[in-house]
Amino acid sequence: MIDFRFEILQDAFPVLWEGTLVTLKIALGAFVLAVAIGTVVGIARSSSPKLSLFFTPYVEIFRGTPLLTQLFFIYYGLPTVGLITDSMTAAYIGLGLNSGAYISEIIRGSLNAVDRGQREAAYALGMSRFQSMRLIILPQAMSVAIPPLVNSFSSLLKDTTLVSVLAITELTRVGQLIYTRTFRAFEVYLAIGVLYFLMTYAASWCSRYLEQKFRIEGRSA
Repeated sequence: MIDFRFEILQDAFPVLWEGTLVTLKIALGAFVLAVAIGTVVGIARSSSPKLSLFFTPYVEIFRGTPLLTQLFFIYYGLPTVGLITDSMTAAYIGLGLNSGAYISEIIRGSLNAVDRGQREAAYALGMSRFQSMRLIILPQAMSVAIPPLVNSFSSLLKDTTLVSVLAITELTRVGQLIYTRTFRAFEVYLAIGVLYFLMTYAASWCSRYLEQKFRIEGRSA
């Protein structure tokens, strides 16, 4: 029978909660950066062969190399050429660039899913390429992109466990510190797993809500 000691979690809850907030802060900040990068790259690659050729190396490199290697390179490698960042900034940049490469493919696929006749109709009405993209194409593409975007956020949220190697006291790092003090791996890592599950489940719930909202608005339009 497992000797489960709930009092360990009760005593450690304030520290676990603080680590959870740091994890959410990193995930949200990196996701905003990733969406911005992914949207720009995705639009560029779907609209111009020349721009696609320019941005393709970025996408392939960050999708084809491990995130941990990218974090090490940004935090430990770049200072050798004079680009010094603190650990939090390195985490934002590393996670943002890595996730941005995947999100750019989501945006590109969503834009390509919009019927080409929509663009032609917009041009026939006298809209510029920018106006047609902002008013016609992007709103329709985003309704397609929302579920995979939320999945990307969930993946990014779980990838924040890797930033513990940069000496950032996020949730996983907090768990390691509690374990070294209590030697109770079962209780500590069970609690961490539950906290990660609750965060990703909340993201999935938001995805379903937004998907339903966009579907209803699309029908009413």
